This record gives sequence, C-alpha cells and structure tokens, in this order.
Amino acid sequence: MTMPMRQPVAANQRVRVLRALGVTPWVQRVERSVPVTDAVEPVLSTHDLAVGVACVVVLPEGCSTRELDLLGRLLNACGTTLARAARVRVVGGQLTADVPHARAYLVFGEAQAHALGRTLPAAVMHRAQIVLADELTLVLTAADAKRRLWSALRNLRRALAAPEN
Repeated sequence: MTMPMRQPVAANQRVRVLRALGVTPWVQRVERSVPVTDAVEPVLSTHDLAVGVACVVVLPEGCSTRELDLLGRLLNACGTTLARAARVRVVGGQLTADVPHARAYLVFGEAQAHALGRTLPAAVMHRAQIVLADELTLVLTAADAKRRLWSALRNLRRALAAPEN
C-alpha cells in the first residue's frame, strides 16, 4: 500500500492558513549580494573604526580561556552594547592595535590603564568614561573583586545609556 506523496503547499496559501490559526509567520532576511571586485580594500582609520563603537575593553596579554569565558558572559549579561564592545590587548606595556575612540573604556588592571593613557589623546580621555576594574584572575578568586566589577559595569551601563553631549 503506497501513499501518494504530499504535494507542496504554495507560499501564499501557507501564510493564509497560519494567519487563520493566529500565527504570525516570520520571513528570514536575505543578504544582498555585493558584487566582488578585485579592488584593494581601503585601510580604515581610527575614526572609521569608531563609528558604532560605544565601548572598548582593554585586556592584559595572558588571559586564560576561563577568564575570557567569564568576560564574555559578563558582557553578554550587560546587554548588547557591552557584548559588542571592541576588545584590545596589552602586550609588553603597549596596546596591540589602534584603539578606536569610544564613549567608554573598560580597563582590567592598572598596567592596562597606563598603556591606554599613553595611547589615547587627552581630549578623547577627557570626554570618555574610563572604568578601571580588577584583573580577571582576581575577579575569579575574590568576592570583593567581583562586587567591584559588577559596580563598575553598572556605572558603565548608566554612562552608555545617557545621551551623548
């Protein structure tokens, strides 16, 4: 006994049936295809990188996987603005990449704060909210470091939620 194969339902009929059942159908967005060219990609300046950058996280060079996992969970818990924050490492007392100008900087450790201070122009530092937190190794082991970090993240979120002057 063979059953006939079910015929596919037309898209507009499917939408009508779903709406009749009280279901709002969602449609996946399709990416627009960008024509591929052989042109060289332009080098982005620090100003171009800062477009859309609200926060930059400055990390020490020797972060373990556990520490980076903690950082990712912390930033995700604080919302999309912090979850999408740019991350820059300090190696040998120097930042490894150009730091985009942002409204806020979350710095883990004094050495990283000094490296950031040597790199950023004074005008940018004056306008930005710079929050210093304990290094992630200390946050993993000490309760008071965790409390200070949560307090710093709360202050950072308030600063980012305020309108820009």
